[in-house]
Parts: sequence; structure tokens; C-alpha cells
Amino acid sequence: MNRCRRGFLKLAATIAAVHALPRAAWAQAYPSRPIRLLVGFAPGGGQDILARLIGNWLSERLGQQVVIENRAGQAGSLAAEAAVKSPPDGYTLYMIGPNNAINATLYDNLTFDIVKDFQHIAALVTMPNVMSVHPSVPAKNVAEFIAYVKANPGKVNFASGGVGTSVHVSGELFKQMTGIDMQHVPYRGAGPANIDLIAGQVQVMFDNLNSHIGHIKQGKLRALAVTTTTRSPELPDVPVVADTVPGYEATAFFGISAPRGIPPDAIAKLNSEINAGLRDPKLKARFDELGANTRPGTPDDFTKLIAAEVAKWAPVVKTSGAKPN
Repeated sequence: MNRCRRGFLKLAATIAAVHALPRAAWAQAYPSRPIRLLVGFAPGGGQDILARLIGNWLSERLGQQVVIENRAGQAGSLAAEAAVKSPPDGYTLYMIGPNNAINATLYDNLTFDIVKDFQHIAALVTMPNVMSVHPSVPAKNVAEFIAYVKANPGKVNFASGGVGTSVHVSGELFKQMTGIDMQHVPYRGAGPANIDLIAGQVQVMFDNLNSHIGHIKQGKLRALAVTTTTRSPELPDVPVVADTVPGYEATAFFGISAPRGIPPDAIAKLNSEINAGLRDPKLKARFDELGANTRPGTPDDFTKLIAAEVAKWAPVVKTSGAKPN
């Protein structure tokens, strides 16, 4: 009896000791199952391309598959809403971009605050948009394009991946600063918009460089200018819009976020592995080929960047009078 009692007490003490350990000592290490990365646009667009690059890297580094899930609609807000409503366990991530900073002003009825309701894990890249025209457009530079549109008011259409995307507001900012009259034609993603631009159904687009650079190099599109204040190393002969329109600037940013409240160890793990990827020579070379500038940093750095972009685009959206589709 005493032997049984001693055995029972020993077992009870062992169980108590295990439960007294810090949770990290007995919980499964993150990640223990596949992760989904929500992208708010159709496959083939700029965000989708970036998401698949970093998704493949994370899959290899984390030992779990990162599954890309495209949920197009409302300029990325449908995917953002799905992400923010997901369990904050680190297994649902969201590809955040300039569209989210713009939507903060564009939509009156968002169910989330893009800055406060997300845990912003890591920036990936910043990149210019590129002002590209169909080869049938006679303009060879920005000044000639402005003159062409003024001579044909209301007849030139500019495409975007949807109302509220950086591609859209880059065009709206251009309109506001030049006083020209162009018609905006929104699509459900940059992929479908590019198809019509290449076909000549629309005349101009201010798309993310990574989405257009291949078409430009193949001669399917003509690049007139990039939207940043400095030229892109990938298109060194293409000037900046500000050379013709002083003060014009639009830079697209992209990164990985998650619902606020995910475990600190998941935040640290993801931030560390993403930053490792941005510094990896082979992966960085892939981003460079797309005209993207890698931006390793802390979650706090990324949060500050997003808040600044929300403030920057608010007056442009209000002046444009843009309304959600």
C-alpha cells in the first residue's frame, strides 16, 4: 500500500512540475502546421508575385507550407477583413500594401483599423510604380503625354487593379497635379488590367514596376516614367515623373501582417525569417529583378511606415472624389 501511495505521489508531483513549466517549454514550437497567406488581388498581379516569392522562402525556412490564398475584392479589403477576423494564432497572415493605406480613407464602413487592428510583422519591399502606355499612344515622354491628353480630353483611359489601389491613386495624383482629364477604368486586379492595356483597350497605367517590367522589356508597353523621386536601377533610362511634374511622388510598399494578438514567439520567428530572406543574396536578386527595394526592419518600423502612408494618401483620395465600386 505504501509503495502504491509513494508511486501515486511521485506521478502527481511529476504532472505538477510539468504544468509549472513556462508554456514555451511544453507547447509545440511555432509553426506546427501550414500557414495561409491572404492576398487581396487576383493571381498574376504585383502583390501576388511578391507573396509567392516570400511564401516559398518561408515554407523552406519554417518547415511548413505557406499557402497563398487569393481573395480579390474591394481593393484588398475583403482579404484584410477575413484576416483580421481569423484566430490570432500566427497561422493566418495578410499581404499588406499601399491599397490598405488608401482604403482607410476611401471606405467609410471598414470593420477594422488597418494600423491598430493588425500586428504588422515585417516590411518586404518598396518600389516605384511605372507610368506605362500602349505603343499606339503617340507620346514618348510625360510632357508629350500631358499634351496628348489635353488635346483629347476624356478620350484617354487609365487602368488600375481596382478603386483604392496605389495604381489608381497614382493616376489620380497625376491628374490633380497636371489638370488633365482621363477616365479611370478599374479592374479586379492588376493582372486583368494589364491584359487590356497590352491589347490597347486602355491607354495608360501606373502599375507596380514588378508587374510591368517584363512587358516593358519585351516591347509590349512603353515606359514613360517611374513614380519615385529617383530612377529605378532596373530601368535606368526611364526618367521620374517629377522631372516634368515637380513634387510628384508615389512609392508602393508591401509587407506581412497578421491579426493583432498573435503570440510574441510567432511575431519574432516570422520577422526574423523574413528579414533573413530580404538579406539572402539569391532572394534579394529576385526582388532586384522586379525593381523592388528590400526593406528589412522591425515590426515597429513597419507600423510607422503604414501610419505615414495612411496620412499621405488621405487628402488625395478626398480630392479625387473616388468612391468604392
